[in-house]
Amino acid sequence: MSKKLGALDYHCNGRKGKIEVIATKPCQTAADLSLAYSPGVAEPCLAIQQNPDDAYKYTAKGNLVAVVSNGTAVLGLGNLGALAGKPVMEGKGVLFKRFADIDVFDIELNTENPDEIIKACQLLEPTFGGINLEDIKAPECFYIEEELKKTMNIPVFHDDQHGTAIICSAALLNALKLTGKKIGDIRIVVNGAGASANSCAKLAIALGVKPDNMIMCDTKGVIYKGRVEGMNKYKELFAADTPFRTLEEAANGADVLFGLSVKGAFTPEMIRSMAPNPIIFAMANPDPEITPEEAHAVRGDVIMATGRSDYPNQVNNVLGFPFIFRGALDVRATAINEEMKLAAVHALAKLAQEEVPDSVSKAYGNEKFSFGVNYIIPKPFDPRVLLHVAPAIAQAAMDTGVARQPIEDMAKYIEQLECSQGRSKEIMRMVINKAKSDPKKVVFPEGDNEKILRAAQTLVEEGIAQPILVGDRKKIQQKMDDLNLDLEVPIVDPAESELTEEYAQELYQLRQRKGITSSESSRIMRRKSRTHFGTMMVHKGHADALLGGIDTHYPETIRPALEVLGKQAGLSSVHGLYMMVFKKGVYFLADTTVTIDPTAEELAETAILAAEKVAMLDIEPRIAMLSFSNFGSVDHPQANKVKRAVELVKERAPHLIVEGEMQADTAVVPELLEGYTFSKLKTPANVLIFPDLNSGNICYKLLRRLGGAESIGPILMGMNKPVHVLQRGDDVHDIVNMAAIAVVDAQNP
Repeated sequence: MSKKLGALDYHCNGRKGKIEVIATKPCQTAADLSLAYSPGVAEPCLAIQQNPDDAYKYTAKGNLVAVVSNGTAVLGLGNLGALAGKPVMEGKGVLFKRFADIDVFDIELNTENPDEIIKACQLLEPTFGGINLEDIKAPECFYIEEELKKTMNIPVFHDDQHGTAIICSAALLNALKLTGKKIGDIRIVVNGAGASANSCAKLAIALGVKPDNMIMCDTKGVIYKGRVEGMNKYKELFAADTPFRTLEEAANGADVLFGLSVKGAFTPEMIRSMAPNPIIFAMANPDPEITPEEAHAVRGDVIMATGRSDYPNQVNNVLGFPFIFRGALDVRATAINEEMKLAAVHALAKLAQEEVPDSVSKAYGNEKFSFGVNYIIPKPFDPRVLLHVAPAIAQAAMDTGVARQPIEDMAKYIEQLECSQGRSKEIMRMVINKAKSDPKKVVFPEGDNEKILRAAQTLVEEGIAQPILVGDRKKIQQKMDDLNLDLEVPIVDPAESELTEEYAQELYQLRQRKGITSSESSRIMRRKSRTHFGTMMVHKGHADALLGGIDTHYPETIRPALEVLGKQAGLSSVHGLYMMVFKKGVYFLADTTVTIDPTAEELAETAILAAEKVAMLDIEPRIAMLSFSNFGSVDHPQANKVKRAVELVKERAPHLIVEGEMQADTAVVPELLEGYTFSKLKTPANVLIFPDLNSGNICYKLLRRLGGAESIGPILMGMNKPVHVLQRGDDVHDIVNMAAIAVVDAQNP
């Protein structure tokens, strides 16, 4: 299928277009209807009449942005008109929602009269928390934004101008850092004099570029003092006192070349004539002024950025506007001022210099990113952009006096932003905070694994755990040097550790009547199994928990743990638990990884252990013991096994809310549950105990792959001391999460 047909199909298949309105309050009953509309809706109306700020309390105004356009400058396509620009404005709404959870109404105005656009936006102020101007041609866009900023008390932002400028400026700061050039010394040429070029030039000057070192060009050539042809008051701001009259002349010796013009505007000869280590941002879309291949063919010291996603260093506005509005809305800012834009620039520049998480690499085909000439701007799908830019915007708004609702606790605000990215973030933030209150020693048997090392860095920096790395000392230290990690943690090398012989003797004592010899114990500890060594550290109290399995199969971690630590007294088995996180709730599933065909006794153990783990997370467990039968509806040995397990749980832990045997939908659908008035479960279950490993393992994998659930686990239950198993595909984020769970586990022996 051609790209054209694919794009058309994307927009027309299923529900037409790209957006819809979804109610945030129930409207299922007559009572709901009476609250959503008449007569109940009168109450918030009267409250807002008395106190207009209550509109932010009782309506969606505080999270609603208008994307306003007249379609006179649609992408690189020109004046298509208001209606033809609507797909772009809907797309803008999708990006606002996807990246910052901001709701959008797209508003296409069928006029080219700037005063009519101004009037329309002013009349809409009661509806929206902010206005995003989009695809309005220059110079009208400048006048429209200026007038609206003067007359409105909500933030107004022309993204075509300022979004590009903010991302471009962040990239410029990092490019200068790499070249060692000072911003006050560079000479910069801006090719283009439209909305984005105007704003890029202004922001560069605000960052420290000397106005005398900047030359702007348009289709007529250099904009110089005294020029008459094609001039307006906005171009006049950048009229230079220079003998240069052409782009070619201006580029000669320049340090930086900004392209906001058309394909092919930069020639190889221009690139060749620039100063050493030139910085070239060719941002014309869809085709840049010069391609990276063409520029690098001329010289190898070029740092390039374009507007395209198929080249490194994409100047993409989505790195800006969602997060800028997020911060502005969250403090009810009356404007987006220059200080807020500069705050966004510095936040993005700083983020690009930090280590990039695996989740970002996965979003881009497992491509690795690190600060350098091919990575001077963060990637749009980096979830950290929200956590860096929105707080920076909010802080700048407060510092400059345009915030009507200042944030009192910025650290808590950042946590709230993180939680907004998904329920799993909220749950894990709670777990991480518990871990940070009393960090424990977590031993990693695969201490030379790159992901383990990077996770250890995060654990130390955030104060979540005290990592101990097991492995070849030289190999680990070399890996840390290769990854440029400044990591000061204990490294225990079994080949040289004074603990090795002690551990070998202890293993022999534990296993001498189970087929192991003294020499075999020594060989296992010294060379064969770092997992045995790590579990022995936990056994001897030299570590509080073990986390392993990133390079091995699941049984290869559990077996040494059982041999050294063993299961808790009185238990018949160990069990595996998964946390499955959906947008509207979290469920705990067990046993999903260990016991193939559990007895009623083992099912009862699973339920009680799962309840303990859930309670450890400050969540009240509500347990459903699952079957194909509902409360005796089927007389079958499999159903009777689950029924007996329920009886055992009630005998041993009468305080728990547990019911069964019951079908899965009965357990989670309130309407079905209401039919069983005798049930102790009055609200849907959040702990689901499966009758065997087949059903549990299949269910959690289907929920993860088809149900859109985020999975956290497996959490091993029933061990004498905390041991948890990583999955071979886990990334750094997963390892950090599991380490936090291990710490909390160790806090609750």
